[in-house]
Amino acid sequence: MLVKRNSMTHRLGRLDELPRVTLGHTPTPIEHLVNLTAQEQSAQIYVKRDDCTGLAFGGNKVRQLEFYLGEAQRQEADTVLITGAVQSNFVRLAAAAACKLGMDCHIQLEERVPKDDENYRNSGNVLLDKMLGATLYSYADGDDEAGADRQLGLIAEDLRKKGRKPYIVPLSPGHPPLGALGYVDAAREILSQCDDSGLAFDEIIVASGSGNTHAGLLFGLRACGSNIPVTGTCVRRNATSQLERIRDRCREIAVLLQIEPVVTESDIILTDDYFAPGYGQLNSAAIEAIRRAAQTEALLLDPVYTAKTMACALARASALGPEKSILMVHTGGTPALFAYAKDLADLFSEASPAI
Repeated sequence: MLVKRNSMTHRLGRLDELPRVTLGHTPTPIEHLVNLTAQEQSAQIYVKRDDCTGLAFGGNKVRQLEFYLGEAQRQEADTVLITGAVQSNFVRLAAAAACKLGMDCHIQLEERVPKDDENYRNSGNVLLDKMLGATLYSYADGDDEAGADRQLGLIAEDLRKKGRKPYIVPLSPGHPPLGALGYVDAAREILSQCDDSGLAFDEIIVASGSGNTHAGLLFGLRACGSNIPVTGTCVRRNATSQLERIRDRCREIAVLLQIEPVVTESDIILTDDYFAPGYGQLNSAAIEAIRRAAQTEALLLDPVYTAKTMACALARASALGPEKSILMVHTGGTPALFAYAKDLADLFSEASPAI
């Protein structure tokens, strides 16, 4: 069901009352991938261009940081602390947002991906972190979310002793999912765009990692009265583990917005068919998605999130057939292409076959 924005707003509880800063270029466009659709002879494929949110190469985390840093400003913080993988888009955008807001940024980089080449360590998002003036730390165990957050807490305590006012953007579950509110709002934005353009989607495909984007989008759609299926493409953990995370996130969003839960377990659709061999590691489906998106639509996908999401979108489009339409959320991550330069250069060193 498609409804006007002003009739959707009252269903979202206190979304518009919570602290928020403006960081992104929104609304982002919805683009029809005409060439890729024709090549697939499949459902119509559209992409929500959240790689175009502005702010230091953009991406989905811009929407999330608007709420996190709105709360940071409410607390009169002067320093942002955040943890993430070595090539994390989130930490890069936190550093950028901190610059825009006149704050310092301290970044903890976790060892999540078994890569140790020069490009991965120093190019892509890491280079941008340094250019943006962030202070960098290292955390050895990339699978220990709670431990990573505890270490941030120790860094924050040290900063407090020096007279600073730090604000931590948390990683592990158990914290109010302020970032998810960015995608509750994005759901409202998508439905408004559909209403204005006459588009109707039979499925939305999105990466499912931390869970904030997936859960926020799903919750926002259901709260606004839309029953569009949302398929989360697992990029961090398997579908069984991710189901619990998305379920908990949706419950926490309801508490945060002070409204009744609107997401049932049957609403949570996940696939880990494109996950192996693990977080931040390429597979044949992701490589093919990168090639085809680039060479048919000049659409650049990153190796960690959007390549696997597009692989899922292409499979779903083929399964649904030409009378249907799907929307893939492009969550950004473009700088990571340079971090994976060696892998990609080897893969694309020879002339690609004709499409």
